[in-house]
Amino acid sequence: MTTPLLTERHGPVTLLTLSAPMLRNALSDAMMLALADALREADADPAVCCVVLTGDPAGKAFSSGGNLREMTEGASRMFDPAPVVAQEGYRSLVQQIPLAFEAIDVPVIAAVNGPAIGAGLDITTMCDIRLASPAARFAESFVKVGLVSGDGGAWFLQRAIGYGRAIELALTAEMFDADQAQAIGLVSRVVPAEELVPEALALGARIAANPREAVRLTKRLFRHGRSATLQQSLDHGAALQAIAQTTADHREAVAAMLEKRPPRLTGR
Repeated sequence: MTTPLLTERHGPVTLLTLSAPMLRNALSDAMMLALADALREADADPAVCCVVLTGDPAGKAFSSGGNLREMTEGASRMFDPAPVVAQEGYRSLVQQIPLAFEAIDVPVIAAVNGPAIGAGLDITTMCDIRLASPAARFAESFVKVGLVSGDGGAWFLQRAIGYGRAIELALTAEMFDADQAQAIGLVSRVVPAEELVPEALALGARIAANPREAVRLTKRLFRHGRSATLQQSLDHGAALQAIAQTTADHREAVAAMLEKRPPRLTGR
């Protein structure tokens, strides 16, 4: 049985690769659960400071989203003819992915190497930073096949690019390219295909060069701020700052700056 998700460590950066190339990295039940588990494992590992998520290049896609054959054959609980069973299937399978993304304090970078369609696009919006190759294509394509986004995309997409753009993409299901994705702020930049994953790993390494607890707390503060009032964000920021300034890496980073030398960080 092939592994639906490959994991590699590059120092403090974990590289996750969706690996179902014959299916253009479509999301099987096994892949969904493996991705959610991998995110939780990365978050639980204090040595991990950043995650990069990409698609197996042999599949020439980041992810084609849901498996249409599974939809027609009812091979997954999500496509069971009984609505109660299908609803529970969504909760226990694909919806584990957005819950894992929302809980993770480690920053996640999407390296979008090819088409990201339907749930594939939605997964990119769950990542904190998105880079794309010129081969990337995007579509919020659920209405095209008479469906809605049951994987959290309706929540994440509008937070990534704003309500107006998000609802237009969802209602038209039109495909757009990497340059258009950059123009609307969905991706930070477009990177040549051969440089995409190395650039994402290098970005992860630059993030990991900072005190790790501060990186995780910063991610937590920004995530909290998406739904908080100003006062709530100020209170949360004060609490996290009080934690951050007790760390050994904070004291070492300040000393290094005053002494004009590189910091010797320990992750504590």
